[in-house]
Amino acid sequence: MRRAGADTGMTTAEYALGTVAACAFAAVLYRVVTSGSVAAALEGLIGRALDAQF
Repeated sequence: MRRAGADTGMTTAEYALGTVAACAFAAVLYRVVTSGSVAAALEGLIGRALDAQF
């Protein structure tokens, strides 16, 4: 039988691992979005949206 307080530090470790994973995903996403072809596509999309006739 397990004691009630046996997993005291488990939540902190899970939060730390989740934070590291989120930072890694953000870094990869940043590299993709700032790459030349994606940046050009986003720039074109924003340009067309700003020039749209209403």
